[in-house]
Amino acid sequence: MTSLSPAPAPVETADPLRIWFRFIRLNRRATNAVAAELKELGLSIPQFDLLSTLTEREGMSQQELAERLYVTKGNVSGLLDRMVEAGLVERRSIPGDRRSNALYLTAKGRDLANRGIAAQRAYVMRTLGTLPAQDLADLERIVLAWRERARAEEDTPSVKSR
Repeated sequence: MTSLSPAPAPVETADPLRIWFRFIRLNRRATNAVAAELKELGLSIPQFDLLSTLTEREGMSQQELAERLYVTKGNVSGLLDRMVEAGLVERRSIPGDRRSNALYLTAKGRDLANRGIAAQRAYVMRTLGTLPAQDLADLERIVLAWRERARAEEDTPSVKSR
């Protein structure tokens, strides 16, 4: 069986910036493809992100949700209001905390989230899922190493002063 993967570039010619641009373009292509599938379900990417995040852990506050989505509480507020109005998410009072509400999916919201997750999973399996097992293992190792470097960079006091 032949691999669909292109031959690796010689190590001495691997250019991190070129790889970065390819990674960004691939991200855009994949995001656009999934967005088109989600649109058929009546969901935008931000709506799906909110619903799928709540499938992972219900009962979080709006602040916690915003942190998980890497946005501000204000950014998620309007979206959340629309999702509540559409009957996809509900706010429940948190005993002892009059300023915050816990967020939960409604049955309609859970069904829509699950359909969106299934569409996303199908796209991933049609694309990334067709790579050879060793390529997937290598990619995971590389992405995790890159993530650790990115996290360390976030913790560096002054990146601009370099």
